[in-house]
Amino acid sequence: MTDDPRPTLEDPEVWVDRYGDYLYRFALSRTKDPSVAEDLVQETLLAALQARASFKGRSTPKSWLAGILKHKIVDHFRKSKREQPTDDAILQRENIDRLFEENGAWKMAPNKWEVNPTKLYEQKEFMDIFYKCLAKLPERLSNAFILREIDGLDTKEICKVLNITATNSWVILYRARMALRKCLEINWVHEGVSE
Repeated sequence: MTDDPRPTLEDPEVWVDRYGDYLYRFALSRTKDPSVAEDLVQETLLAALQARASFKGRSTPKSWLAGILKHKIVDHFRKSKREQPTDDAILQRENIDRLFEENGAWKMAPNKWEVNPTKLYEQKEFMDIFYKCLAKLPERLSNAFILREIDGLDTKEICKVLNITATNSWVILYRARMALRKCLEINWVHEGVSE
């Protein structure tokens, strides 16, 4: 009998039965893609199997596996973000090349740009309603949303400015987006935000 109260790692054969559903739901809630969630859980279990000797018992096996999965999710989004601009840049370059001759002259001159006053008014009207909805948010939600979506700060910077944890920032941003969405659904479709 041992006096060590730290959790021990069970046989890896039981991980799927005990933690598979939890890990899958966790991954799916972040990626919103069932096949990506499945792949990330499989990668997590494989990484845990390879690293099981490094389990120190400082957390439960479930928490340890969830920690590995969080890193896999972050890696997935980083990889997706890195790959996407490259594809967009190539496509954009190909589209631009089609517009010009080798000497730089237009292949076909662009049409005269026209301003559509109705569309400009609709954009202005939408932005007015958007900012009214943003002003109705609790200050903490509004500040987090502005820092992320308007100022372009990353999570670490937002946490520093608002003195919150990363998890808290994600929750706050989620609530801000949902509140804005609800407000816009109600007010953009109708006449406008009531004062």
